[in-house]
Amino acid sequence: MDIQKLYSLFKECSRVTTDSRDISGGELFIALKGENFNGNEFALKALVAGAKYAVADAGSTAAVSGDGRIIPVPDTLEALKALARYHRENTLVDGKRLTVIGLTGTNGKTTTKELITRVLSTRYNVTATRGNLNNDIGVPLSLLSIDGDTELAVIEMGANHPDDISHLVDVCEPDYGLITNVGRAHLLGFGSFEGVKKAKGQLYDYLAAHGGKAFVNIDDPDLTAMAAERWPDSQVIPYGLSLLKAKVLPSSADYPYLRLRLPGGQVVQTRLAGAYNATNIAAALSVGLHFGVPLEDGIKAVEEYIPKNNRSQMEKTDRNILIQDAYNANPTSMAAALDNLVQIQAPRKAAFLGDMRELGDESLAEHRKVLAQVLSMGLDFVCLVGEEFRQALAGIQRDDVFWFATSEELAEWLKANPVSGETILVKGSRGIQMEKVLPEL
Repeated sequence: MDIQKLYSLFKECSRVTTDSRDISGGELFIALKGENFNGNEFALKALVAGAKYAVADAGSTAAVSGDGRIIPVPDTLEALKALARYHRENTLVDGKRLTVIGLTGTNGKTTTKELITRVLSTRYNVTATRGNLNNDIGVPLSLLSIDGDTELAVIEMGANHPDDISHLVDVCEPDYGLITNVGRAHLLGFGSFEGVKKAKGQLYDYLAAHGGKAFVNIDDPDLTAMAAERWPDSQVIPYGLSLLKAKVLPSSADYPYLRLRLPGGQVVQTRLAGAYNATNIAAALSVGLHFGVPLEDGIKAVEEYIPKNNRSQMEKTDRNILIQDAYNANPTSMAAALDNLVQIQAPRKAAFLGDMRELGDESLAEHRKVLAQVLSMGLDFVCLVGEEFRQALAGIQRDDVFWFATSEELAEWLKANPVSGETILVKGSRGIQMEKVLPEL
């Protein structure tokens, strides 16, 4: 594969897409393959729909069709990553290579990325990962969306397996990095908590090997220890609530969102649910300060940010107050969400929790820990969804605890048993789809 030739063709196109249904004209279509799909079958259709060129596997029907707009390569995913890396390396800002901030962590990646992006955008043109497109396809696509106006890039990276981050940093080549936290998630893939730290720490490994710098939360002993193992303090940019000297204020019925009081008495009023987001805000403000964004501008950007996609959302419906954190769940984020529910000042509270996935041999023990925590909170009632919570409930019979096999079953129960006047935490792993109960609340 001639990467320079591929890059010259990419520069002729309006954008890159891997979805043949997402063609409006002038795109570079890259035909990817997966367990249940083969994009090579749609390469010619993408051209008919208006794509300028299509990258397909050599030997595929499209590649041997004779159409000069088909670009044959040995492996389309590797071509996508190579193209993204080349674009990243050849994008200049004022004659210097574009600065890329790489971000990963167990919890809070997407929210922190959004906050950092909004803070930096008060001064710079920022290209950032869209949504949570943070895997080996999403990261290259994010990099390829960088254009001539981009002054900074913020790239989110996710990991389910031990070497995922090492592969992603080789593509995005970050100059700065930030790990939000390390917790007990994807244990099935990582094997243990130490495996999680090693996997996430590959971002630090890359920065240390290439002269990069890391924003490190000095209030987090795991992160500070991981950083200390890899490089001297000169490459660490510290942040944290302790450095910001910010205090989390208690929520109230009048203002149930997260608020922070700064040393001068100023109160940062956010639209985020959950005190655990305080460190994410500290990260965003600190990154902004490092890149010359005045604190006042950073605070304004944070206050204007409204979360979406069931991440740290709080919504007042006609009948209840909902803490919508249903996008994903693991033991660390579940414990933090329950701790936050305890702190919320409300006359009546409940928790609707779905199974946490990908915990391997630790799954039952971790679900039992969550169950013990939630049953100790004195909630009005608890609804649990999924097989893992069913097993954790074995031998426990309480009138205030209800179990359902699926979120659809819980939604049907809520139709027959309407709930009103409650502040309700709704959380579970993506596969449980706890958001299906929201319309009934």
